[in-house]
Amino acid sequence: MALVKYNNNSLSAITAASSLPAGAMTLIKEQTASDSSTINFVNGTSDVVLDSTYPIYLFKYINVHPATDGANFTFNLSIDSGSNYNVTKTTSYFRAYHGEGGAGGAVAYDTGQDLAQSTAFQGLAESIGNDADQSCSGSLQLFNPSDTTFVKHFMSNNNAYYEANYSINNFMGGYGNTTSAINAVQFKFDSGNIDAGTFKLYGIKDS
Repeated sequence: MALVKYNNNSLSAITAASSLPAGAMTLIKEQTASDSSTINFVNGTSDVVLDSTYPIYLFKYINVHPATDGANFTFNLSIDSGSNYNVTKTTSYFRAYHGEGGAGGAVAYDTGQDLAQSTAFQGLAESIGNDADQSCSGSLQLFNPSDTTFVKHFMSNNNAYYEANYSINNFMGGYGNTTSAINAVQFKFDSGNIDAGTFKLYGIKDS
């Protein structure tokens, strides 16, 4: 993300706030889950922009709380404006974890969470607890979703409160194996609803 540095001379020349350059990251849409089955971001719907306007899109999910204990938090992509979320994906997934009592500190590749040419929903965080204080927070980046030449790369990082009282830092990366434009993204749990959580979509300009 580009940074803009000002000095006394440049600030004295500003006569209106509108003269300040816009930042490189722009908030496009915010949604709040409340016992929601899914959270969807569909280009052209409810002020969502998910096209060639930006080369990078950043989704932030904050304090996402499952209705069902031990549910996996997942996402998928669509090329038909959300009629189907079934883009073929290949991914890799690993995690670092540590228990509240000091046990189990390790970094491990998780074969149960990665995909190999699968249309299934991709896990972002696993087995999140649904106690009142348990949740997951993190981000997902999607690169050039409207490109019609290359596959669609994405990667995520988050921290989750595992149901068995572990802190788990999850890392996932991969690509949607399609040259069609991606124009919608869906988030959901693999079991039960999204009890609560905030979802934000940002567009990031060329640096």
